[in-house]
Amino acid sequence: MKDKDIINVRKRQGEKEKYVRPLLKGLAHTMKKFWSKPKTIQYPDQKREVSQRWRGLHELTRNEEGELKCVACGLCASICPARCIDVTPYEEEGGIRYPKEFEIDESRCIFCGFCQEACPKEAIKLTRIYDFVNFSRDECRFDIEKLSDSKKHRFKQKKGKYEHLLG
Repeated sequence: MKDKDIINVRKRQGEKEKYVRPLLKGLAHTMKKFWSKPKTIQYPDQKREVSQRWRGLHELTRNEEGELKCVACGLCASICPARCIDVTPYEEEGGIRYPKEFEIDESRCIFCGFCQEACPKEAIKLTRIYDFVNFSRDECRFDIEKLSDSKKHRFKQKKGKYEHLLG
């Protein structure tokens, strides 16, 4: 085979081209970001907007009469991959079922949304609350009372000792 029969698809780069081209690309990217508007928000004064599909804290829904929609079927507890849901059913004489105890350990939950998908009565839903803060693991266990109004458990900024001096 002769040299004229060989087709070079790509020339071999020189030593300077190995470093100069990536350097220039990096500088171009940096300059593009330098002149664009920053996307900083002043949390906790400004909250970031999350999408409609966001899966945050759990909430048990109620019907028009104010009763829980949950019938304690246990589908949410059985499908949960983290095993963070505990349901204790109770049945009255008339055949009406409701949860005697319903507890979710938010520290173990992976917020996959399987419990919401599995519920036949749409009794459990995942809200868009993402700023949930606790100081102990016991506070992460949500019972029926906490799950009924999860908006109360949002992060609230406490004023510091000297914050009044800053304005």
